[in-house]
Amino acid sequence: MKKLILPLFALCLTLSGCAELQQVASQLPQQLGTLSNADIAAGLREALDKGIDKQVSKLTKTDGYYKNQLVKILLPAELQKVDKTLRDIGLGSLADEGLKMMNRAAEDAVKEATPIFVSAVKNITFNDAKNILLGNNEAATTYLKGQTTSQLYTKFNPVIKSSFSKVGADKVWSNIITQYNKVPLVQKVNPDLTDYVTTKALEGVYKMISVEEKEIRTNINARTSDLLKRVFAQQDNK
Repeated sequence: MKKLILPLFALCLTLSGCAELQQVASQLPQQLGTLSNADIAAGLREALDKGIDKQVSKLTKTDGYYKNQLVKILLPAELQKVDKTLRDIGLGSLADEGLKMMNRAAEDAVKEATPIFVSAVKNITFNDAKNILLGNNEAATTYLKGQTTSQLYTKFNPVIKSSFSKVGADKVWSNIITQYNKVPLVQKVNPDLTDYVTTKALEGVYKMISVEEKEIRTNINARTSDLLKRVFAQQDNK
């Protein structure tokens, strides 16, 4: 009789343990399923805020653009011939200075314009947050870019123009273009560098935000809050 009771007791424990495990397992997807669109949107906003705080802040430092190959602003096509010509006639240092000043203006502008991005993220409405969450590794950044580029360009452009003057880029480029236009037989140039650098600076900001979004999506350890963990756990199960 004792021999029979022990196996039955062990079986009950086993079945009880299995039942508890099944109960826990069955609750997990239900818990994830209770996340509302508002919850998911809040998680996506937090991920974008984290991208601004952790990655975009790097762009505001000296050489934040200039020595970051992901976002370094290179010369526009119409000025590449200017760069080559200046180097051919021994003015390579002037060309280097011009390139550096473009990036300096972007670094300076991002420093002043970061609150604009923070505000834009707070005010953004994710109409279909779940689809964005279950999209590719840059889905939230792409959505942010589509919703804010025009507005941010309008605010960013005068900041870049002011930064050009602040870091001395306007004088450097005026000198560069003057020197180039003195070269015999070249077609004179006068590009709108403010527009070009504004566009490239914005592209750099979105690029760095996407770096952090991808990190949060693919690295569980990068989810540094309960909200991020709960929201992006749903993405892991897609």
